[in-house]
Amino acid sequence: MQYGDFYYPLPFNEPVLQYGKGSKEKLALKAALKELKKQKVDVPMYIGGEEVRTGKTLDIRPPHEHKHLLGKFHTGDASHVKKAIAAALKAREQWANMSWENRANIFLKAADLLATKYRPYINGTTMLGQSKNAYQAEIDSACELIDFLRFNVHFLSEIYRQQPISGPGMYNRVEYRPLEGFVFALTPFNFTAIGGNLPTSAAMCGNVVVWKCANTQVYSAQMFMKVLKEAGLPDGVINLVYIDGPTIGDVIFKHPDFAGLHFTGSTGVFNKMWETIGKNIPTYKTYPRIVGETGGKDFVIAHRSANVDEVVTALARGAFEYQGQKCSAASRAYIPSNMAAEVKQKLVAMIKTMKMGTVENFTNFINAVIDEKSFDKLESYIKAAKKKDSGAKIWVGGKCDKSQGYFIEPTVIEATDPYYVTMCEELFGPVLTIFVYDENKYEETLKLVDSTSSYALTGAVLAQDRYAVEVAVNRLRNSAGNFYINDKPTGAVVGQQPFGGARASGTNDKAGSQLNLYRWLSARTIKETFVPPVDYRYTFMEEA
Repeated sequence: MQYGDFYYPLPFNEPVLQYGKGSKEKLALKAALKELKKQKVDVPMYIGGEEVRTGKTLDIRPPHEHKHLLGKFHTGDASHVKKAIAAALKAREQWANMSWENRANIFLKAADLLATKYRPYINGTTMLGQSKNAYQAEIDSACELIDFLRFNVHFLSEIYRQQPISGPGMYNRVEYRPLEGFVFALTPFNFTAIGGNLPTSAAMCGNVVVWKCANTQVYSAQMFMKVLKEAGLPDGVINLVYIDGPTIGDVIFKHPDFAGLHFTGSTGVFNKMWETIGKNIPTYKTYPRIVGETGGKDFVIAHRSANVDEVVTALARGAFEYQGQKCSAASRAYIPSNMAAEVKQKLVAMIKTMKMGTVENFTNFINAVIDEKSFDKLESYIKAAKKKDSGAKIWVGGKCDKSQGYFIEPTVIEATDPYYVTMCEELFGPVLTIFVYDENKYEETLKLVDSTSSYALTGAVLAQDRYAVEVAVNRLRNSAGNFYINDKPTGAVVGQQPFGGARASGTNDKAGSQLNLYRWLSARTIKETFVPPVDYRYTFMEEA
């Protein structure tokens, strides 16, 4: 029986290791990379307490070195989806009834394992499997994932303490139950932390989960699953499967116990799932919770008062870190005419210093895009921009080579038309499009920024003039769920900048905050009356 109020205080953000020359962390990471490359992993699905190997495998290859085989993973079919759902539902009652402190401490242990024993391995699998450089892997698969686990424990602890008031002769309380059924977590390739957070945030609230990660993120996902199992996560609470989207969706969205979707991915896929869920509402025991963070066409607008060097750095980092494969990456920029020439000169010079190649060479800033499909899409946009009558011109970059890996140079396009295709469509790669505007038409350009894209995920304004900042904050109020002043539009930190956007960018349920966790809880209010009435009559009924 529980007699204590077990509270978890606000943690500190996990310190970001710098991997300087000769540092312990750099030596450990390089050793882990060598160790991982020597192995050929055989990755099963994790369903209940079983490691499921079907014999139907797909290769795991580094995007920057696609001739190297890291291993294989076993794919499943509809029968494995049904098996995963059954395993989750079997585990549901015992997991939901586990005391909060025992549930919480599993995830805190997982965080500590990631911070220590598994740090070089979660970073190493992310680097090799998703082609991230050491720093991008560190801030994602180590620090952000650790922060999600620790901060979510704290946030949930605070939610549980929120209780109603009680009047005389009664006592009111609220219990926060898990959802009645199972949660489906569908996660993308680009952030190991998202791949870890979407299933664990729901599970932390007492839910059971079927987790499908992107095929291009299996290598780091299976490493995190090992961490969770070592931390003591019971069998069946999170079931990791590798099954194609249409097959898994057909089974899950028809199941009466489907209770929630936790998604990060494309807007088109999210729209289709929402439509399917809506059509199947009569099937479900409860209305499913639908949480999604989708696409972005993220902007930077510089005011004529902005510092040129700050603008250039914000564009270079915001657009090209992790090859622009962040839903928050700077993809379109609006530069005032008074500084356009200097921005061009300095940005081109800066980009030409960026080295591109494999992740094992730590001097490389740019690595490969995730796969051939992404490469071909990006190359087609670049080729179109190179045509003389395109209405666009390339400032720098533009070379594409997939002979060894899927390498696309950091590319900057200048568009004379603010509605040029690469100013409007999400590309998800190292391509930045710039529109030069009349420096005296700042407010008109803010309207352009707001109306160009259906997305509203991240955006940034750079200005020294505080009135210009104030105008941008107000005019772009609905243009971005995460808005940055004098900074790049990327790099949200758990507990500091809760992440998510609206419009076509998702439901804005803010991963990394209490807001997201409320979605995986179902509240029950309990009122107890100490001395119940024994007559139906009220005082107002008495006559003088």
